[in-house]
Formats: sequence, structure tokens, C-alpha cells
Amino acid sequence: MEKLDVEKLERIELANKIFINIIKYAFLILMAIIVIVPFYWMFATALKDDVEILLNPPTLFPRNPVFANFYNSLMHTDERYDFIRFMQNTIIVGVLSTIGTIIITIFAAFAFARMEFKGRNTIFAILLTTMMIPGEMMIITNFMTVARLGWINSEIGVFAAMIVPFLVSVFFIFLLRQSFKQIPNELYLAAKIDGKSDLRYLWRVMIPLAKPTIITMIILRVMGAWNSYLWPNLVTIRHDHLRLITVGLRHAFVVDGMVRINMQMAATAVVTVPLLLVFIFCRKYIMRGVSRSGIKG
Repeated sequence: MEKLDVEKLERIELANKIFINIIKYAFLILMAIIVIVPFYWMFATALKDDVEILLNPPTLFPRNPVFANFYNSLMHTDERYDFIRFMQNTIIVGVLSTIGTIIITIFAAFAFARMEFKGRNTIFAILLTTMMIPGEMMIITNFMTVARLGWINSEIGVFAAMIVPFLVSVFFIFLLRQSFKQIPNELYLAAKIDGKSDLRYLWRVMIPLAKPTIITMIILRVMGAWNSYLWPNLVTIRHDHLRLITVGLRHAFVVDGMVRINMQMAATAVVTVPLLLVFIFCRKYIMRGVSRSGIKG
């Protein structure tokens, strides 16, 4: 009798485990479909010709795939759209803003993690509270500031307006500070006894140990600059040729008042692929950097 009860409990436990796995994988499949469908629709639309794109209801699969749309979208230029120029602008803003953000973040995180000064915790707490303010609320004040500085009236000023206001990231400072705090303080004290400067200790010890977190920040900052739309669209209002690629695509491929959606989607796919590749090949650094920074408060 006891043997039968044990077997019954094992069957119930196995059934529960199977049921839980079914629910779990069904949820994962549903989430995967939700994520994949927009990408599929983008590529499917990019492969349609000018006639098929106007059909109502739209076709789910391209009838006659036009792969030349991808090449034509790159080569297309007009008075409002230049793919090569917009990509150059995006790369310049992305590289300079990433370098500046990483340098500022490293020094700020080191100061809050290791250096002792009056009001350190209070200043850090105030910085953290700013994370609760939506970025959209600061757009007007930021625009008024760069306008008074005259940055939106010149090409160099426009680039400065797209880079400087976002060099400081409180989230990155918090993330790297948490990573720095995982490093034993004894190493810092030993370095000071040996006569090493703070800068040398930071460069030789803390930065190498926090490399996963720094790589994570670089990836996230590049992706943020690549996808930025609202602020670049605002500050380049007087200089169409200085737009970033996301802003340029929004105003591109307009013929007789109608948008050639297939060409627009083809160009969008070309712009999206690099970000997908970066995420696919660098996701382990993102996971490692975030997990390392969240071990200790």
C-alpha cells in the first residue's frame, strides 16, 4: 500500500513538473513571437514591390521578393535624405558620446566608491533621485540652454548639442560604482602604502577588474546613441544634413506626398542589423556586467 502511494506521488510530481514546463515554454514561445513578428514584418515589407505594398489587406509573404530594395535604399539621395552622410553623423555622435560618457562615469564611480569626502553619500543619493525624472521633462530646458549658447546655429554646435547634454549617465555611474565596490578595499589601501596614486590604481587595478561592466556600458551607450530620435530631431531642425540616421529615415523616400514604405523598411532593416549583431555577440558581457554590479548593495 505504501509502495502504491509513493508511486502515485511520483506520478503527480512528474505531471506537475510537465505542466509547469509546458506553461513556461508556452510563455517563452509567446514572448518570442511578440518580439520576432515586428522584425519579420519589417523584412517582409522591405522585400515587396511598389504595387504590392499598396494592397489592402496587406500580404503576409512577399509575392515577388525585390532584394534590390536594400541596395536602392542605401544609394537613394535627395534634398532631405543622404544615407551615407546620416550614417557618418550617427557614428561621430555615437563614438564621441560613448568615449565621453565612459571617461566621466569611470572617474565619478571611482570617487563615489573609494574616495572619502564630505557629503559623498548625500550627493550620490541626490544623483539617484534624478533617475526618477523622465528624460522628456528636461528636453525643453536643455533645448533652451543649447539655444542660448548658440549651438543650434552652427554645425559644430549642433554636434555638441547632440553629445554634451547626455555625457553624464547616473545609471552608468550607479552601475559602475556597484562594480567597483565589489573590489576589496584592502587592494586600495595596499596601493596607497606602496605610494601608488589614485589614478594609477584606477587604471591598473579597478578598470581591468570591472571590464565586463565597462563593456556593458559601452554597448548600451552605443545602442542608445544609434536609436536616439527625439533630441537629435529637435536640435537639427535648422540643419537637415546633420540629422542622425533614425531622424533621416523618418523623412526619407517621400514621392509626391506618399512614403515608399518598402524602401523605408529596407533602409531601417540595414540600420537595425548592426544592433542585432552587437546584441547577439555581446549579450554575455551585458549579463555578466549587470549581474556583477548587482551582487552587493
